[in-house]
Amino acid sequence: MRFWPRRRTAPAPAPSDGLILLGDILRRNVDDILAVYDNGEKNGVFLFRGQLVTTPARALEILRDRFRRVGYTPYLRADRGGVLVQAWPSAGVEDRSRVTLNVVLFVLTVVSTLLAGTQFVGSPTFDALRRAPSWWWLLSGVPFAVTLLLTLGVHEFGHYLTARHYGVSVSLPYFIPVPPPFLFGTLGAVIRMRSPARDRNALFDIAAAGPIAGLVIALPALILGIHWSAVAPVAPGTWVTFGDSALTHALVALRFGVIPEGMKLYTHPVFDAAWVGLLVTALNLMPVGQLDGGRIAYALFGTRHRMVGIATFLALLALGALTWSVNWVVWGFFVLFFIGFHHGPPLDDLTPLTPGRRAVGVACLLLLVLLVPPIPIDVG
Repeated sequence: MRFWPRRRTAPAPAPSDGLILLGDILRRNVDDILAVYDNGEKNGVFLFRGQLVTTPARALEILRDRFRRVGYTPYLRADRGGVLVQAWPSAGVEDRSRVTLNVVLFVLTVVSTLLAGTQFVGSPTFDALRRAPSWWWLLSGVPFAVTLLLTLGVHEFGHYLTARHYGVSVSLPYFIPVPPPFLFGTLGAVIRMRSPARDRNALFDIAAAGPIAGLVIALPALILGIHWSAVAPVAPGTWVTFGDSALTHALVALRFGVIPEGMKLYTHPVFDAAWVGLLVTALNLMPVGQLDGGRIAYALFGTRHRMVGIATFLALLALGALTWSVNWVVWGFFVLFFIGFHHGPPLDDLTPLTPGRRAVGVACLLLLVLLVPPIPIDVG
C-alpha cells in the first residue's frame, strides 16, 4: 500500500541516431559470440543478454579486441540464468610513467621513518650513533627504517609486478610519509590500478602477491629481531607496548618461554619494524572494499563480498568492545567512511577461481587471524 502520491516520471528520451548505429555495430560484433535474446542501452552502456557459444575467457579475448576498435570495453557476468555482456565506454588510461612524485614521497618516507626509528632502541651498534655529532644521529634509526621500508616496498612491488604480468595498467608505489610525533613515520604505501583485472584469477593473484611478498621480508625479520631482543627486569617509567598477535606470541614463547612476572621483553628495532609490517599486512588482508583482502574476498565470493565486508566491520567493533581497544573501533569507522564495501568486477566475472587459488585465499583469511593483535598498542 502506498502512502504518498505516485510521482509522474518523464518518458525516457529516445536514443539518438548515433547511439542506434553504435548499438547495431556492437550487436554485430557480439552475435557470433553470444546467442542474444535481449539487448538495450542505459546511460551510454550497451547491454546484451543471452548464452555464450564459447568459453568466457575466449569470449572476452575476442570481444576486447573488437570493442576496442569502437572505443568500448566488454564486461561479462552471470544474469537471469544466462550471460550479460556490458559494453562500457573505454576510459582513457594514462600509462606513461611519471615517477617524480613517487620518488619525492619515497625520499620523504625514508626521512620520516629514520626519524621514527631513532625512538626505537635495542641495537648497541646503532644506539651509539645517538651521541654522534651533527646529523649522524639520524642513522640510529636505520634498523627500524630499512626493515619497515623493505617490507612495505616488497609488498607493493609484489602487486605492481603481478599486475604488469597480467597487462593491468598500474602505478608505481606511492609511499605515505608521516613525520613525528607519529610513531612509525609512515602510513604505508599504495599503488593505483588504472584498469580492471581480466578475471577473478588475475584479480586474486594481484591482490595476494603483495601480502605474500611482504611476508618474505617480515617473517625472517621478526625471527631475527626476536633473537636480538632480550628479557630484563621492568624499568620504571611509562612504556609503549606492541600487542602480541597469535604469531608473535608463539614465536616469542618459542625463544624465551613464559616471561616471568616483573620481567619484560625489550625488543630490537628490527623486531619493532617487522611487527609494524605484519600489522600493515593484517590491516590490508581484511576482506573489505579495495583492500587486498577485499579483492581476495571478491575473487572467492563474487557479489557476496559486500556481506563479508559488512561482517568484518561488525567484527572490528566487537573486537574493540571485547578488548576495550579503541584502535579497532577507529579502524572500523575508517573502513566504513573511507574504504567502504564496494569492489568493481573484473572484465570476466564468469570464469571461476581455480581450486589452488581458492585454497590460498582461505589460507590468507586464516593468516589474518594469526596476524591481528587483540590490543595493537598499549601505554602503561
